[in-house]
Amino acid sequence: MFKRFFIFCFLFFVFLTASAQEVVSLWKDKKVKSGDDVTLTVFLADDNPNGNAVIICPGGSYFWLDDINEGEEVAAWMQKHGISAFVLRYRTAGFAAFFWHHRYVFKGKRYPMMLDDAQQAIKYVKEHAKEYKIDPNRLGIMGFSAGGHLAMMATCFSDKEENRPHYAASIYPVVTMNEPYVHKRSRRALLSESKQHNHKMCDSLSMEKHIPDDCPPVFIVNCIDDQVVDYHNSILLDSTLTAKHITHKYIQYNTGGHGFGVSEVYGTKESRVWKNEFLKWLEEIDL
Repeated sequence: MFKRFFIFCFLFFVFLTASAQEVVSLWKDKKVKSGDDVTLTVFLADDNPNGNAVIICPGGSYFWLDDINEGEEVAAWMQKHGISAFVLRYRTAGFAAFFWHHRYVFKGKRYPMMLDDAQQAIKYVKEHAKEYKIDPNRLGIMGFSAGGHLAMMATCFSDKEENRPHYAASIYPVVTMNEPYVHKRSRRALLSESKQHNHKMCDSLSMEKHIPDDCPPVFIVNCIDDQVVDYHNSILLDSTLTAKHITHKYIQYNTGGHGFGVSEVYGTKESRVWKNEFLKWLEEIDL
């Protein structure tokens, strides 16, 4: 009986903690089609002398969002370590599109909606920097899996300071939309069933081909034994960043798989240290 009571109290506490977070509707009053569910959940760090902040893009193959493991848990970890975090719930194709392929007939949700959401998130956080007590010049974007692809799109395709991050972190990311290393499910969700094999579109969204000369610093992590997203995706990104002399750090682990987020359970002992490496890197780069 006592054990059940303890579990109930713990879950109730977790619920209260989660519900206490501010949730911002990014497209409120802007009449953006299908934008009602696009939100930022705010995790402000109490001790943040440098004003560091990061927008977090969960993965989910652009069909759905792993917004707990690769969203809220990551944000809470960042918050604990002095970085204010904002979890972006961006538009995805959805479960219906995954099962029914209805976007052959109806447009549904597809590119560039996700990119619009990420750029709007960056703009919003910068506009409210004083309110959140962060430095708008120390705002980065971090993404996991397909969210890592979105983080790089937001970094490379933003031509205005107001919607461009000052660094990017791509964790076991989707990078290319071309064979042989493409993650086909992410490509289908992003481009739609009718355009997933359009070579021009695939090239235009293969991030290894679109790194600007003034690209902000980039942090990359992945594992060779990743059975979901081929590890060569990260190698392609690292190669281009190296060729262009972009400040970046690429950490490749032998083990860890995919989808471990900041967990101390998922992944391996080897891969779980990535988050500490990220904190070190953030201190080292000149923003």
